[in-house]
Amino acid sequence: MAKDNINAVRNIGIAAHIDAGKTTLTERVLYYTGASHKIGEVHDGQATMDYMAEEQAHGITITSAVTQCPWNDHLIQIVDTPGHVDFTIEVERAMRVLDGAVIVIDAVHGVEPQTETVWRQANRFDIPRVIFINKMDRPGADYDRSMETIAKRLGGNPVPICVPTDENTVVDLVHGRVYSFSGDRGETVTTEALNEDLRTATESHRETMLLSAAEYDSSLEDVVLEGGDADPDLVWAALRKGTIAGDIQPCFSGSALRNWGVQPLLDGILALLPAPKDRPPTKGIEVKNDSTELIEMEDGGPLAALVFKVQLWDGRRHVFARIYRGTLSAGDKVRVAGTTTDERVARIFDVNAGSKKRIDTARAGQIVLLAGLKHATTGDTLCRAEHEVLLTRIESRAPVLGLAIEPESSRDEEKLLDVIEKVCEEDPTLKFNEDEETGQRILSGMGELHLMIVFERIQREFGLSVRAGKPRVVSRETVLKAGISDTTLDRVIRLSADETSVLKARVVARCTPLERGSEVTTSLEGLTVLPEGTELHRTQLEAVELGLADGVSAGPIEGSALQDVSVRIDTIELFGESSTAQALRIAVAQSVREAIRDGNAAIMRPLMKVAVVVPNEQMGGVLGDLQARQAIISGTEQEANTATIHGECALEQLLGYTTDLRSMTQGRGQFTMEFARFDVG
Repeated sequence: MAKDNINAVRNIGIAAHIDAGKTTLTERVLYYTGASHKIGEVHDGQATMDYMAEEQAHGITITSAVTQCPWNDHLIQIVDTPGHVDFTIEVERAMRVLDGAVIVIDAVHGVEPQTETVWRQANRFDIPRVIFINKMDRPGADYDRSMETIAKRLGGNPVPICVPTDENTVVDLVHGRVYSFSGDRGETVTTEALNEDLRTATESHRETMLLSAAEYDSSLEDVVLEGGDADPDLVWAALRKGTIAGDIQPCFSGSALRNWGVQPLLDGILALLPAPKDRPPTKGIEVKNDSTELIEMEDGGPLAALVFKVQLWDGRRHVFARIYRGTLSAGDKVRVAGTTTDERVARIFDVNAGSKKRIDTARAGQIVLLAGLKHATTGDTLCRAEHEVLLTRIESRAPVLGLAIEPESSRDEEKLLDVIEKVCEEDPTLKFNEDEETGQRILSGMGELHLMIVFERIQREFGLSVRAGKPRVVSRETVLKAGISDTTLDRVIRLSADETSVLKARVVARCTPLERGSEVTTSLEGLTVLPEGTELHRTQLEAVELGLADGVSAGPIEGSALQDVSVRIDTIELFGESSTAQALRIAVAQSVREAIRDGNAAIMRPLMKVAVVVPNEQMGGVLGDLQARQAIISGTEQEANTATIHGECALEQLLGYTTDLRSMTQGRGQFTMEFARFDVG
């Protein structure tokens, strides 16, 4: 069976801009490979991969779904990812564990804003990728222009492999033949030789493809120069080298909705994308001696597995994990690397979208679902206690929008806290906290749609109705100039009727602004302790460090987290027994806060990178509306019948913008935004 031969396995993701046709393509893949007996359509709410009720209701992919399908004695394991920017963490953690990706591009629009985001995510993890240029049946579809946008906007190197001709046909440049697709569902594939007209029409594409292949196999150079026919096996092998190296991105084409062009893509996935062992060894850190360890994808070594997702399945906690080395069986005890936590794996499952099948053992290269782990969470490494190794964690994003929430019934207060804890564990981009001043409970996420979907899930899965307040934009605080504070604490504390305690210490603190995105740094470097010759003992030093942490824990204006600030303690003056650890901690924290005030403390709001796609004739009105929202326009692009406006705008100004845009464009406008940075103004 293909699953038992790791070289016959392809772990791939399908990613794209929203509405480019990812899930529609996946449904065809499942049908043609026999993994599904019918094609489920997204617009009917019947897609196999969109198994959540919220996905079916909204017609979008929200969570990454995993499924398997056989093709030509191979096993393709597919992760269908969301296209909406609010759910970008799903793409991020999927890319972390995949070996290859199919990037779907709309042939009418070419590269779109979220295409750029998923491309950057694939670059971050060095994921080899092929491209499927979809929707070739649409008016205005242009294969060559789509490849140009890949090169221009993504910095990619697209190489044509399957070129569209008439509807329902594509030309395979490697074998020099034409594929036609017929039958009720495009399941009948007819192959015929190229006629002279098609050969002439596709000659420039074929030459581009062969030149790219010749860079990885010099024997093909003569074929290019002489204009002869190249051995298809040699061409595939050369293109595979370039694809796995990340130098080229082979391009296929078709229309998933109209059922053509998908089978050649499946052949291309097997021929071009890597098996797990074709990928470079994964880097890990051996916990015992803090040294780098290269982890080869093999069954024989000690276990190394990465948890990339926590999911409640039938109300019970499960985790998705990728096995990078060793094997894992039901009943095995595992260590959460870097901790003293040992857990036992109760059950192991193969996953197919919304269903799961129990298996006894998982091997290197597999993506599986584990039950019974109570503590392991996203980014944790599972290993053996005798050989602890840490794999690179999955980075999470800070939330940018918060809502005050409360249960509709006061009797559900405890249930709300329990439910929120579970959903936050599933989704690292959700954060929950309680406002100390107002007592309000704030749930923060990546956007309005993100939070709306969470509330719908809470209602459906837990039977809990939640009331939400107005959106509250998350803020940060910073300083605009250097600040200094010379603070003397001189306080008498009455311990009892007859006993008092004097707390006295002097602290000089400085703060300076840093570049945007620099977080907060603290330092005691160059610290002067007075009187001369005096040194801080260990307890006093710990108190100073705690006071420093207290001082930078919140800004002086709204109490928001600080960012882009460097704080240094210059001088500490001690006054004998009055300079206790408590006195030092209070004095340092007070001096730091006053230095930040002196540095002209300011509020920073989330600034979003926006892209608005509208019909050409409505560009002026939309542009004027964005400027009224104080957006900074960085550029515009006009193609065919649409215009794309790029810029930056404060998140506060964009709340409810989707509805306003639909109103301005009679429902024809599209809008995406992505967090850029926190900034003043």
